[in-house]
Parts: sequence; structure tokens; C-alpha cells
Amino acid sequence: MNGSLSRVIDLKKLRADETYRLGVTRKGIEPALLDDVLVREEACREIQKEVEELRSLQNAASKEIGQASPDEREEKIAAASATKERLQEKESDYTAQSEKLEALAITLPNPANERCPDGGEDDYEVVEVVGECPTSPNMTHAEYGEYMDWVETEKAAENMGSRFAYLKNEAVLLEFALVQYTMSKLVERGFTPVVTPVLVREQMMIDAGFFPTDRNQVYELPKDDLFLTGTSEVGLAGLHRGDLLDQEDVPIRLAGYSSCFRREAGTYGKDTTGIFRVHQFDKVEMFSFCDPDSSWDELEMLRGIEQEILSELQLPHRVILVAAGDLGAPASLKYDCEVWLPSEGQYRELTSCSNYLDFSARRMKTRIRNSEGNQLAHTLNGTACAVGRTLVFLMEHHQQKDGSFIVPEVLRPFCGMEVIQPPTT
Repeated sequence: MNGSLSRVIDLKKLRADETYRLGVTRKGIEPALLDDVLVREEACREIQKEVEELRSLQNAASKEIGQASPDEREEKIAAASATKERLQEKESDYTAQSEKLEALAITLPNPANERCPDGGEDDYEVVEVVGECPTSPNMTHAEYGEYMDWVETEKAAENMGSRFAYLKNEAVLLEFALVQYTMSKLVERGFTPVVTPVLVREQMMIDAGFFPTDRNQVYELPKDDLFLTGTSEVGLAGLHRGDLLDQEDVPIRLAGYSSCFRREAGTYGKDTTGIFRVHQFDKVEMFSFCDPDSSWDELEMLRGIEQEILSELQLPHRVILVAAGDLGAPASLKYDCEVWLPSEGQYRELTSCSNYLDFSARRMKTRIRNSEGNQLAHTLNGTACAVGRTLVFLMEHHQQKDGSFIVPEVLRPFCGMEVIQPPTT
């Protein structure tokens, strides 16, 4: 088959394994599309078989020309020419059909794991609840950010448009403290710190699993054939793209920091105040290349770190198992860590972690060498700190009745502040 088809999901499993197939349809993919892909794949295999037979005939015909007598040579050349024309036609047909197949197959998502609940956004399963949920604060995060002179949105809207903000004064120091605190924790756990580029080529977006499904969320620089990433996960995945890793070197755990950019398409009218949902934000991301036999344990480790950070920041939260229909294309299973937002009286997502299994490693051709032969790596990711959104929750949970802000203890060594008073009028 065309080598590019190795970048799509496992079509052999899709044909033979009903559980694997069900995992795809539970994400909302119509069975008819799967059938179409498999029919096209079978047709491509038949054409490929014909191509190989014609190549064999062409090779044989070339030998016969060299061995033919002068009287036979003209006839042999004519036969070889006819075979060559048929081969070129079949090769052209194969190229066209395999491109159509890949265009369909590349849209198929990673099958949802059996543990994922059925359904969509509202059909999650609550796994754990930590901490008590306080009542509404004196001020919402948007009001408090303005009150403390931490967030400027009016000038940002004038200069950049909606969903942008200037972060100011002590909030900037808190942001850097969050990054340093998170990075320090991850480095202590054996993660390698990485500052990733935020611009990548289209193929890297495909290989990381974000294209074609999430393309409408990504900013594009068409003159340069580059895209702004919505997470450092893309750049981190590319660090071992095409690599054959030694068994003793995995897991490889990376802690990436970058600014992130998202169009937030489809969110018109949602979270329009403050800095909860903006086009540009900073994030510390965890990424792991690991052995397939240990990837589920690795996922629990990532989830544990995320919850540890939330607990140390004194943020009440819950963990949910995301339903199959609400999973992104690359994830087989995903946990969301949602923090209580007092002003809204509900939990809102802050971090998440996912196991992609071999979905993106298949596209990136990232393999692990072991005694039984080379096998695809498993990749996982988890948000250690979505900085701006974390500030939103801190503003609501750590503001005091007198308007001051109590800095969480774990951040104090990194910002040199314990209590932040409101600005004097």
C-alpha cells in the first residue's frame, strides 16, 4: 500500500476487530464511512496487485528482448511497450485511488477506549471530588482583575480585537511564579524542560493528530506555510518524529512551555469577560513517549501530578472521565480536571490529560526497539498549568473580604509576595 497510509489508524484492526471499530463509531463517525474506507482499501490492494504483476511482466519482457533473435526483437519490443503503457495506466490509477483513500482515512479518529462513557459533553463520569466548594466571592474574576489593576481588556480590544487582554502588575509576577513552580515540580519528577517553537509546518500538525479535524481552531500564516500551535504538545511530539527509541530510554518525559494560540471558533458569546477564554495564553504541558505496556500507568501518573498541583494551589476540583463523543480525534481516553468557579456556581475545566496510544506515533513513525522487534511508541499528554485560566480561579478563591489577595504558599518562593493589597485610589 501507499506508504502514507501507514499514517492513518490501523485499517487491519478496523476490518477485523469489532471492538476497535465500535471505538471509532462511538466518537460519532458513521459506520458507512468506515465501510467506504475499507472498500476503497480493498480496491487499492487489488490495483496494487495488478501493478506488481505488470512490473514483473515488464521485467520479463525486457530480458526477452535482450535474448530475442533479430526476427523476434520487433515483436518483443511491441509487447513490452504495450505492457509499459498498461503499467503506467495502473500506476496512475493506483496513485489517484490511494490519495482518495488517504483523504478519507486520515479523518478517522483514534477509537475511544471501552472505559469511556457513551454520549457527548454532558455524559461524563465523575471519578473523584476534592475539596469543598465555597459560595460566590465578593467579586467575579473579571471584576477582581479590573479592581486590582491586573487585567486590561478595553485597550486590548481596541488594539487587538476581542478575546485579548493585557496582564499587569502583580498578576505578571504571579504568572511567572506559576510557571516556575510548575516547571520545578516537573523537573524534580524527571521531566526534561523544553521551550518549544510556536510555529510549525502543516505536516507536523497532521502528525501530532490535530489536522484535519481541529484545523478551524488554528491560526494560519499562509505566506509562510506555517501554523500557530494551540499547545506545546505539537512541538514536543516532533522532538522524536521518525526516531527509533531504545527500550531503556523510555519513558521520555518532557515539560514544554510556550505561548499558545487558539481561534476559539464556535464559542461566540461564551466567557466574554476577563481572561477565562482568550486567543493567546501561556501553558506548561507534560508529554510522554512510553512503552505500550505502561501507557495506562503513565496516564495515571500525569493525572496525579495535575491533581497535586491543584491541591497545592488550594483549588477545589473534581476529575471527570470524558465521554466518547466528546473526545478529540487523537485521544483514546481523557481525564478533565475541573475546578470550582464560585461566581458561576459550577465546575469549569482547567487541565486535562490523555492517552493517545499509538495514534500520533503511527503518523510520526516513532518506534521503540526491543527484543521482539520494533513497535510503535505510545504518546500521552497532560496540562500541568494553563497559566491564565489558573489565575482566574486563584482570583476567585484567594481574594479576601477586604479586597486583598493571599498568595498560595507554594508560589511565595517564586514571587516574593504573601499578601497583595489593592491599589490605592
